Amino acid sequence: MIDVIVVGGGPTGLMLAGELRLHDVHVAVLEKLTEPTTETRGRGLHTRSVEMMDQRGLLDRFLAVSEKFQVGGFFGGIHKPWPNQLDTAHPYGLSTLQPVTERLLNERALELGAEIRRGCEVVGLVQDEDGATVELADGTHLRSRYLVGCDGGRSVVRKLLGVGFPGEPAKVETLLGDMEVAEGQATVAAVVAEVRKTQLRFGTIPNGDGTYRVVVPADRVAEDRAAAPTLEEFKQQLRAVAGTDFGVHSPRRLSRFGDATRQAERYRVGRVLLAGDAAHIHPPTGGQGLNLGVQDAFNLGWKLAAEVNGWAPEGLLDSYHIERHPVGARVLDNTRAQITLLGTDAGATALRELLSKLMDFDEVNRYVTEMITAVGVRYDFGEGHELLGRRMRDVTLKRGRLYELMHGGRGLLLDQTGGLSVAGWDDRVDHVVDVSEELDVPAVLLRPDGHVAWVGEDQQELLSALPLWFGAAVS
Repeated sequence: MIDVIVVGGGPTGLMLAGELRLHDVHVAVLEKLTEPTTETRGRGLHTRSVEMMDQRGLLDRFLAVSEKFQVGGFFGGIHKPWPNQLDTAHPYGLSTLQPVTERLLNERALELGAEIRRGCEVVGLVQDEDGATVELADGTHLRSRYLVGCDGGRSVVRKLLGVGFPGEPAKVETLLGDMEVAEGQATVAAVVAEVRKTQLRFGTIPNGDGTYRVVVPADRVAEDRAAAPTLEEFKQQLRAVAGTDFGVHSPRRLSRFGDATRQAERYRVGRVLLAGDAAHIHPPTGGQGLNLGVQDAFNLGWKLAAEVNGWAPEGLLDSYHIERHPVGARVLDNTRAQITLLGTDAGATALRELLSKLMDFDEVNRYVTEMITAVGVRYDFGEGHELLGRRMRDVTLKRGRLYELMHGGRGLLLDQTGGLSVAGWDDRVDHVVDVSEELDVPAVLLRPDGHVAWVGEDQQELLSALPLWFGAAVS
């Protein structure tokens, strides 16, 4: 029997596979596409995702194929400088096209021993108290102890589970395509600058390969939203919105997206869980979708591995829904707000001007930036120190960096006192005695995802905190 089947080989599923393999979990990724996608949906990693890649030793790979960017409080078409003293050692995002992100995460998962099975379409799913069984389109069946649906907004796993997906249908639609442009870059830039004075859902971005990413409002919401628009439809809308179609030709990909926002009622049903777009969909404003998905995987991976390996404390796996569902809900809310800000009516324009003035205050700019980049995410661990529930930034130690010590995906006690112990949990938690001028607390206990589970210096308090996240001690 397979330990975990992951349905969907996009960024979320591949990130999850890598996280599970760090803990020797037998994982098989089932992807219905026979070849890696060339579609460029997500275009980059925000700060929290950059931190995650550093925590797992992957950042150098991304830096080698990406460009850094600082978008500051880029919110609803409002551009502001990067806020001062953002709480991170990585105050930037990475411009990385989704196929590149998938390639790097796929390579990592394979290196760690994950099985990636392409051409495997799931058409059936049943579960019992011991595991889950999937039926594939070719009639074969596979069984696993747990299963995670990472199979996108039209998730087959979610539908087979019968999990509700409440929210709002699309009210506006946007056409998106990667294509060649006959007009010169200067002409294109001039037209875009003029049109965007009133229409912020319009734009072109060079892809770096001779093509442009072209975005233009559709004239209506299509009845069949799964059907791709035609090149002629693109040209018609470009002429209607911009007065020219730029001579677009040779499209690589044409698609449409709406402003629908929906979220799964539950992220877990028995031995089946949902992550990424299978759990939540929203407009791409702010570039948060891919990031939200890989961050789901980062939260879930170590918890599911603990369950498989038999040391998970009661409720640990349920904490995935408890922690990530509110995060997803907040992203849906901020994308709803951004769609409103992108409107062309007088009310939206006035609201955008007001928010732009407010974001000139550094505190407001920082709040918005931390929201978009997920640096501001804090899980509710109850009363305690202000660090409790927040992810720990990378800090410089006397003998290196904190994130360099987290590549194995284990818990970590950073002990500046030298007087604490994790005896009984040292098969799950690393004990690092070191000091940092950037850390003004005696010691912190970090979960494998880098969130602070305990702060203090009292051994008895530590012994109370360890079982909550890392199970019973081994004598």
